[in-house]
Amino acid sequence: MDLTEAKWRKSTHSGGNEGNCVEIATNLPGVVAIRDSKNPTGPALTFTPDDWHTFLTRVRNASA
Repeated sequence: MDLTEAKWRKSTHSGGNEGNCVEIATNLPGVVAIRDSKNPTGPALTFTPDDWHTFLTRVRNASA
């Protein structure tokens, strides 16, 4: 998958973790991409927006 046009942003939960950050790109049609900010040229995980929403919902529900 070509992620060259991805606009990456750090997770709001990554602040103060001394570089242990997750970045997300949501500007690509039909794709949500996740990567490790310490390795920006490394691999990225990609999800459909529906799958990403399901993942977030399950994580939030497990944390409650």
